[in-house]
Amino acid sequence: MKPNRTLGCCLVLAGLLGGLSTVAHAQVHVFSGLRHDSSTGLARWLGDITLSAQIEGGIMANPARPQPGYNYGDFLADHANQVQLNQAEFTLNKAIDPHRNTYQVGFTLEGMYGSDARYYQVLGISDREWNARYQLIPAQAHMDVHLPWLTRGGLDMQAGILQAPMGVEGLDPTSRPFYTLAYTSEYSVPFEHVGAMFNWHVTPMVDVTFGIDTGNQTSFGHADNNSAPAGYFGFNLNNLAHGKLRIVELSRVGPENSWRAIGHYEADHTQRFWNDISAYYQVNDRLSLTAEFNYLHDEGTRGIGARGQFAGVDAESFVSFLSYRINRDLTFNYRGEIYRDNNNAMVATFRGNNSYMEALAGTGGAVVPGPSASSHGTTYGEMTLGVSYRPQLGHHIGVFMLRPEIRFDRALNGTMPFNGGRNNGMFTFGGDAVIGF
Repeated sequence: MKPNRTLGCCLVLAGLLGGLSTVAHAQVHVFSGLRHDSSTGLARWLGDITLSAQIEGGIMANPARPQPGYNYGDFLADHANQVQLNQAEFTLNKAIDPHRNTYQVGFTLEGMYGSDARYYQVLGISDREWNARYQLIPAQAHMDVHLPWLTRGGLDMQAGILQAPMGVEGLDPTSRPFYTLAYTSEYSVPFEHVGAMFNWHVTPMVDVTFGIDTGNQTSFGHADNNSAPAGYFGFNLNNLAHGKLRIVELSRVGPENSWRAIGHYEADHTQRFWNDISAYYQVNDRLSLTAEFNYLHDEGTRGIGARGQFAGVDAESFVSFLSYRINRDLTFNYRGEIYRDNNNAMVATFRGNNSYMEALAGTGGAVVPGPSASSHGTTYGEMTLGVSYRPQLGHHIGVFMLRPEIRFDRALNGTMPFNGGRNNGMFTFGGDAVIGF
């Protein structure tokens, strides 16, 4: 999904999504004069540090002209009929070589400015600094270490501000097939962490993943919306079916609700269980298929129930992707999704520039209302069709991509969440452009 999103596995995933053979950005070797100086280990280490930059902007038009002007259920293209700068990011990186089982130390520092940053802030680090639609965040800031321990593949570790590993679609636009995100990618997987993640290469076929952090988009101390940690565990199955199939399973457990919303005891003791399993299958050189199943259960989002028990919520979903490479530069992409919000507690559109982070902190957060909370949940269907045009331009341009798409959203059980509560469906079209140096 994006470079360095949890121990490098996203480079593999991106190759199966959208026909993107790599997630390569143009890279400038900051200390290029030292690359050929082998006199010291430090010179060789500094010589591999790279700097890259990338800009993305887009628009999703909505013929229904919803009031108050938002595409319901859409994060990255939430403002209907408006062009916006999604991301302008710079990344300083010293990558770990996955083919060398020796002691290695690297790092990633990524700063990002744009409208996407509103949804990827971290409480206590960057969430109080901005009020405008365009905001600035430290998208990544972590130390990377490879340890040749236990097995021939060794152990990888990342520690610091990490982009969450769960799910198929991530923040980096070059690593996903579409401009917009699926409901699953917005509401049922975490975004950012402060903590440590480990990936143990047990065998060439099996990786084990585990980690601990302060929670989804929270930091330490009073900035945390509760007083308990959370953690991951899961596995990767690699090189199945003669190298064509890869399966990734990740589970996560820990309190995620704010004490301001449901009380100190409930916030610290009600667990959220995230479970995601994805399969990536490369049929041939042109065709790839991806399937993702996600189940989320939160024990205490609605506080204490009438009989003194925790009142929880559930959401389950299935997302399928198809990517067909038409030629070297052009790829056709399909995404289909069924997302069940059992309690109408997950899907919402956040109206203010800081409303999403205010909701995480438990300090409010204005939302564009969806179905009534008293109804019996909503089943969302979503289908997106598009193409990725990605020519190799050269001339120090590492990435150039145009991605037009059309998207159909519908509530499949009679509720009317879209276009200001006027419709049970929504049609949008548009896309984005990405250029990387």
